[in-house]
Amino acid sequence: MALRVLSATLLTVPKLQSSKKRDGFSEARVSLSSSIPRVSGRIGSIRCQALGDGSVDGIVYQGTYGPWTVDSSDVREMARLAHVILYRSGLVTTAASFVVAASAPFLPENSLLSNVVNENLNLLYALGAGGLGLSLFLIHIYVTEIKRTLQALWVLGAVGSLATYTSLAQPTGQNLIQYVVANPMAVWFVGPLFAALTGLVFKEVPLKIVDYVKKLVSALQKFFRRGRRLREQNRVSKKGLCYGKLEAGILTFIIPTILLGHLTGIMDDGVKLALLASWMALFVIFAARKFTQPIKDDIGDKSVFIFNALPDEEKKALIEKLQQEKLKNLD
Repeated sequence: MALRVLSATLLTVPKLQSSKKRDGFSEARVSLSSSIPRVSGRIGSIRCQALGDGSVDGIVYQGTYGPWTVDSSDVREMARLAHVILYRSGLVTTAASFVVAASAPFLPENSLLSNVVNENLNLLYALGAGGLGLSLFLIHIYVTEIKRTLQALWVLGAVGSLATYTSLAQPTGQNLIQYVVANPMAVWFVGPLFAALTGLVFKEVPLKIVDYVKKLVSALQKFFRRGRRLREQNRVSKKGLCYGKLEAGILTFIIPTILLGHLTGIMDDGVKLALLASWMALFVIFAARKFTQPIKDDIGDKSVFIFNALPDEEKKALIEKLQQEKLKNLD
């Protein structure tokens, strides 16, 4: 049964009445066929039909063209919208906190702005980590294991950051960021937090990079003879990993590079500052583009979640059916 429902969802394109789309969502329309008030013989005497049990709050609202109710589909749409807004708000909070904190070495020493930033580095770090945690909690990734891994990395990084501050930085009179800068080995404790950030950014890297990584993964799968099931997961998750953002692809390499360079000591301060400035600029672009990206992109292709919930036999049958349909369309 689930197979038939999903097949119909994927293969048939419903004919919609003209409706404007706004940021990925279709605007709600009031169906008047079942809710237009019946007009009796006398003008102005209006008798409304019962609207049924579809109302969520049990209230019938009187609109300009007739009565209407709030049904479950309206609630779901608003919940999805709020979900995406919170996800993007977390990203913007992380980006803004990082850029302000990272600006410290570029500001004139002993200036008012420099003093304000340096005095609030711990607060900025906490805000950035909190925003990242919110986004990772709400993120849509089709492979659940990847999502759980990113969340686990965030927890490790958050705990490591707190432990480093309370046990090492605070006793020496330093804030957390100053301590990590002065003690590269502390990257081991805060690093998982930035690994989680790298994973979140990687979700939106350009298609060519994703394809290269997938080819590498596919080769490893064949080597270990575990490929079939994972290849199916990769096939259906391809769209979710790519929104074609070049800045995301560059950030995927810059973030671990600067952290590893600082940890190993093989990178001088000039190179680190140049990479840090690039990180700041690209992170601003990455966060800013969230305001123009369609909301549906952060909701994800819901048919993929349905596909992942199917038994293996139904997955196989559906894939074969889709391939047959594709061949028919080519003919």
